Amino acid sequence: MTQTPEPRSPSAPSGRLLSGGRAGVAALAVSAAALLVALAPYVSGADFGARVRAYLLQNPEVLQEVSVALEQRALQQQVADGRRKAAEITARVAANPGLLTVDARDAAFGPADARVTVIEFFDFRCPGCKATAPEVLRLMQVHPDVRFVFKDWPILDGAANGVSHHAARAAQAAHRQGKYLPVFRALMAAPALSEPAIDAILQANGVSLPEAEAAMTSPDLARHMADMQTSAMAMGLAGTPTFFVNGRAMESIEPAALDRAIRAAKAD
Repeated sequence: MTQTPEPRSPSAPSGRLLSGGRAGVAALAVSAAALLVALAPYVSGADFGARVRAYLLQNPEVLQEVSVALEQRALQQQVADGRRKAAEITARVAANPGLLTVDARDAAFGPADARVTVIEFFDFRCPGCKATAPEVLRLMQVHPDVRFVFKDWPILDGAANGVSHHAARAAQAAHRQGKYLPVFRALMAAPALSEPAIDAILQANGVSLPEAEAAMTSPDLARHMADMQTSAMAMGLAGTPTFFVNGRAMESIEPAALDRAIRAAKAD
């Protein structure tokens, strides 16, 4: 999942700080530190550090075991945090169903009176959104009796005139010409997006560029985008993609989990 970007100073480093071997060394260092803490109650005296060092040199596999245990603990914490966050979002929706209203302007597919509705908040530049998009489209074919609603939520731009916003407005303009799904598919498949690339995708999928440009700069589309942003923030969404099935926020972005949730909702 792509997280909502936090403001940072220009001097702050960006991207991954550690990679490859350095990341492994850092993990082992953390493991060693954890092991020192674990052994502290059982070792005393001035030679504490030397004795631990000797033990680790004689039993290097211990570091790997500790590293695996730390990774498992971190994963368990991630899962717990995801469940807690999903429960909080679901509770906000239950208290104020209007936050998740399917707007008449939304790109929605499937029966309007469907018993199950899937809503996705996403960004066209989000790696998780791109990875799950083909499976979401496949699930639409598997479940023709389910209503799928797409909420364009461009969170990866620092300003409203960035590439994510341009892609979202372009998709909404395509929707107004009945071309949303082919444009959605193409935008998600593109490894990198730019404004010229987005415009080329519109043209390649039969979208009238003059009409699209008029729609993209219209007050109505601006209000629609602002309404989706307001709803996402009010619900406390932390990133993209975020899926809802009948008003319940999903803990996972895995398509298999989404499929199970859809089937469970049908069975209710």
